[in-house]
Amino acid sequence: MSQSANPPEQIDSHRVARGLGSTVLARMGAVVEIVAQPLYVLMFGLAGYGLYAVMWAAVNLIENIFDLGMTSAMQRTVPKSASDAEAAEALRTALLLGVGPCILVAAIISYFAHDIAPLLNVAEADEALVAPAIQLFIWTLPLWAFVEISTSALRARMVFGAEIRLRIVWEQIIRLVIATLFFFGGLGLRGLFFAHIISLTITAILCVRLLQRYYKLSELRHGNWWGNTAQHTFWAGISILPSNVIARIFGDAPALILNFILPGADGARAAGLFTIARKLSSVVQLVRIAFVYVMAPLAASAERADRAQVKDIYSYAIRLILAIAFPLATVIAAGRSSILSLFGDQAQVAQAAVTILVFARAAEALFGISVPVLQVIAAYKHQITASILGVIIASLAGWQLIGPFDPLTGITLAMAIGIIVMAAIPMVQLALTESLHPFDSRFPTVAAKVAAVSVTGGLAAMLASRLPDIIAIPVIAMIGALCIWTSLRVSLPLEDRASLGKVARKLRLVPQGAES
Repeated sequence: MSQSANPPEQIDSHRVARGLGSTVLARMGAVVEIVAQPLYVLMFGLAGYGLYAVMWAAVNLIENIFDLGMTSAMQRTVPKSASDAEAAEALRTALLLGVGPCILVAAIISYFAHDIAPLLNVAEADEALVAPAIQLFIWTLPLWAFVEISTSALRARMVFGAEIRLRIVWEQIIRLVIATLFFFGGLGLRGLFFAHIISLTITAILCVRLLQRYYKLSELRHGNWWGNTAQHTFWAGISILPSNVIARIFGDAPALILNFILPGADGARAAGLFTIARKLSSVVQLVRIAFVYVMAPLAASAERADRAQVKDIYSYAIRLILAIAFPLATVIAAGRSSILSLFGDQAQVAQAAVTILVFARAAEALFGISVPVLQVIAAYKHQITASILGVIIASLAGWQLIGPFDPLTGITLAMAIGIIVMAAIPMVQLALTESLHPFDSRFPTVAAKVAAVSVTGGLAAMLASRLPDIIAIPVIAMIGALCIWTSLRVSLPLEDRASLGKVARKLRLVPQGAES
């Protein structure tokens, strides 16, 4: 079926909201993952979980380098494809350039696993496991690249909900079930590595089945292998590659740095603590990810039709992000002590890191919605500026902050500063180079109301955290949900709420009978 045969769809707040609904559901795997982490810590210990977290962080970081930006490239090229053949050409190019190098790198690392193993700081009991684990686990690299590119190809077709079965089934539930079975079967920490690669293989198989529904895979064998679409995909990926790599550095490098600078089990535990804080902040990051996934292809389509549509969905997105992200971040930060109790008393050391990260992710969500807009409408040369400045400022901040603070807090704070800078610069670039910004006359009122709701919710969560943990955690969760609902209901203009359609009516965000 030819996507291009259909008339262009009006890209407005309703279209953004429809994409968001399915995308949020797809990314709920991140929430399942947070629930799974305490179980992993309980089964494998904080140091064992820290080793696993370091190795997965390394795979993520390497994948973002050697996929050559292909996951982002299709967001720019596929929505502009004139035919199924061109879309298939973009997909073929992304798979060849994105997965091929990862296979080669995995083979090299597997071969030199015994030389790499001493670089990781682990508990003494886990030392003998490191080299065999590297030899096995590194093969998640090409599998992960394939899954990332495949799901990106689906989003480029504006199929935002297709990751529901993939990400939840693979990323969390199957992995958790298999790891638990292996643990009780006596495999110990090895079982977690086996579970990860098995579940990722299942996901890759499911990806192929989904791609068959939205792409003509038979076209992969035909056509021009280096035509205009292939070349455009290559250059689009290369242009965004530095930004992707640096964004991943901010997410995964701190765990690697902490493991490197602290000896033995301390390095593994510190990496585990940072990963716990990062996983908790990923609840807030979910807001940004959902909007980024939707905004990139929609902005590309809107830009092709009318620049005014881009401005409208840009302004709408930033109001909705503000109303969700900041109340959520405030409640998590206020209730952090009770939430961290799920990971044991040793996790309380990460309280400062959790607070820093949740607010950094909220700011990133707010400012960072400009990133996908910049990627699809601005010149390639503008996309590297924020990445370079962000990593320079984060490095300088880290150099200054590790002394006054403990390593975990200092590195987390430096990372947070870099994240915010890197998210804010594209917004400034769009304003200066494209005369495009999201702040209309409604934004100040929305911001003031969101601030009032956030403070109230934070105070309520602080009081709830004084209760016994078994009671406090569900109460804090309810406060968070109520705080977000109140923020949406009180802060957003009626037309923004109405754009959420059935969800708005079911949650009573709009008066009964209001038009959607």
